Formats: sequence, structure tokens, C-alpha cells
Amino acid sequence: MVRYLTIAAMLAVLAPTAPSFAVTAKDKMATCKFGADHQKLKGAARKKFMSKCMSSKDEPRGSPAPGGASPPKQ
Repeated sequence: MVRYLTIAAMLAVLAPTAPSFAVTAKDKMATCKFGADHQKLKGAARKKFMSKCMSSKDEPRGSPAPGGASPPKQ
């Protein structure tokens, strides 16, 4: 019983110090720049891509398949 209380106390103390897995703005900017460079975007197209990429919107990718999820294409 004491062992369980000790483990629970240790978890309660260590849990707030665990690193978060959120993406920082710097990491997101690097990812967006890589995507724009990969697509060789310039000028207005690059600006539009970067603003959409850096936005915090959670947009679905593509339209859902009729009748549920579709199997992955190979």
C-alpha cells in the first residue's frame, strides 16, 4: 500500500514537469517554409500558402468518402 502511495505522489510531482508536445511557432514556420520551398512558390502564391499554413485553423483535408472512411490508396 505504501508503495502505491509513493508512486502516486511521485507521478503527481513529476507530471507538471513533463514536456509538452505542442508545436512552437518557430517549428511551424520552418515547416511552412519547407513546404513553400518544396513547391517552389514565389510572390503572392507563397504569401497565400504561408498565411494559410501558419493559421491555427483545423481544416479537414479533402472531402469525406460516401458511406464512411475510404481505405488508404496504395
